[in-house]
Amino acid sequence: MSTVRIAKGGYAATSAAFCIAGILLILCPEVSAELICKGIGVLFVVCGAFKICGYLSDDLYRLAFQFDLAGGILAVIIGILMLFRSGSVLRFFNLILGIVILTDGLLKIQTAIDARRFGLEQWWLIGAAAVLASVLGLLIIIDPFGSAGVSGAMVLLGITLLMEGLLNLYVAVYTIKTQKQRRKHSMEG
Repeated sequence: MSTVRIAKGGYAATSAAFCIAGILLILCPEVSAELICKGIGVLFVVCGAFKICGYLSDDLYRLAFQFDLAGGILAVIIGILMLFRSGSVLRFFNLILGIVILTDGLLKIQTAIDARRFGLEQWWLIGAAAVLASVLGLLIIIDPFGSAGVSGAMVLLGITLLMEGLLNLYVAVYTIKTQKQRRKHSMEG
């Protein structure tokens, strides 16, 4: 199996896991903060590993993975900190997670612009979802609920994780092309 297929599958699987985590937080916002921190830490480590694998793959458009070497390394580091230093991370959890999601959203806006240059028709969908993810990341940083609205903050986090998962899943499915798809694409063109 090629690296691009492994990366695409892993990217899609971790994106689905973020969606599931988001739905769980929306439905059960009273979950322990430490459990959330460790769960997201595991997702970050796995997602980071697939991002690095994707960056090293032979993707046709090189859109989905263009920023993923540094992003993957950062995700692994943050994930490890969330797993083994959750007590320290919890004090800055909203800030860390918000910055990561805001950054990813802003990079996906650039991906949408690049997809437009490649002639991909649904580039605007990536862009719109990326703008929404960026706004949600910013809201997590701002923490409009404060400590009084823990349940509301968890629902916002759930919505943000769901949106981030959907955005990454769409980017993985729509922009990652394998060698087989490359040959098909060149025969049609």
